[in-house]
Amino acid sequence: MRRVSARGRVLALSALVAAFASALPGTAVAYGPGEGQGSQPTGPSGSSDGKGAISATAGAVVFDVSKNGSGHSAGPVASTTAWTPPACYYAPKYSPDQLKATLEPIWEAESTGYEWDAKQRDRYVNGHPYKDFNKDKAGKGYWWDSYVTPGREGDPGALDCTEPPFWVDTNNAPPADIPQAITPKVLAELAYNQISVPGTKVTLAPTGATKVNLPTWAWLDGAEFKPVSVTASVPLLGVSATTTAEPYSLRIAPGTSDAETYPASGVCEFKNGGIGEAYAKGKADETPPCGVKYLRSSGTGSYPLKATITWKIHWTGSGGTGDTLPDGTFGATQDVVVQEIQAVNR
Repeated sequence: MRRVSARGRVLALSALVAAFASALPGTAVAYGPGEGQGSQPTGPSGSSDGKGAISATAGAVVFDVSKNGSGHSAGPVASTTAWTPPACYYAPKYSPDQLKATLEPIWEAESTGYEWDAKQRDRYVNGHPYKDFNKDKAGKGYWWDSYVTPGREGDPGALDCTEPPFWVDTNNAPPADIPQAITPKVLAELAYNQISVPGTKVTLAPTGATKVNLPTWAWLDGAEFKPVSVTASVPLLGVSATTTAEPYSLRIAPGTSDAETYPASGVCEFKNGGIGEAYAKGKADETPPCGVKYLRSSGTGSYPLKATITWKIHWTGSGGTGDTLPDGTFGATQDVVVQEIQAVNR
């Protein structure tokens, strides 16, 4: 009998499970309105008859993005640490009958090898540890299995969830040794993956071209930089979490070493509902609270000024849970033309 690698067995099982899920009646994709974005896919949904007969995607995470950032320049935040949100997770997927209908065709096809199939039968049928797919517990819990986080389908981490389907009784917490199993904290991390924040093009004064050795004021309109949030939930389990990102600071990178920033660190803090201060007539001799001074002309070109917002991120979840998550950043680059000040000798 042909032997198949562990990775091959995972891929084969995933393909057959996906095919089975797509054929189930009642399986649907949920859509929710995004503010200023029209209707957007928010993740799979499904239904339960209250007796343990669930659709294959009833336990999938549903995202509410109605309070997310919007606009053509909005984009995802990137963690300031090595941490990234999970690319896959575990949640309810099958009733006892559905798991049986999923696994038995795989065993009968003999595509994964006799040894592996025998171990699977032993696990789910022969009582080591489950007997007859837990049919005696129908309506009292669900078989949990893996899902891929929306938008992370091509991520190598999407293949990290290799645990075989496992049983969780209704109202019980999932096994603590499976870190990607749905909890409010995991939901918060999945919501982090869906956060979108406004673009970061700053307003500069003078407008158009600036001049060498002339302080250039920079600011962001506070009305455009308000907290944004995404709520992730699994209605079947009655658990949810809302992840919120709040603008904290702006870092200015002038695009050349021949420049000075205000303040010297290049980091402007979010104060009084905005970042920086709008230039007004009569302030030409003042030092801007946020800005840049170029020391050399950009010649026939321009300097790529990069403005990056740091967002503080926290979450609150069902059951009184909550905590912070790593800061996120999102930046954009804009061209700045710097000219020499022309002097006229008479």
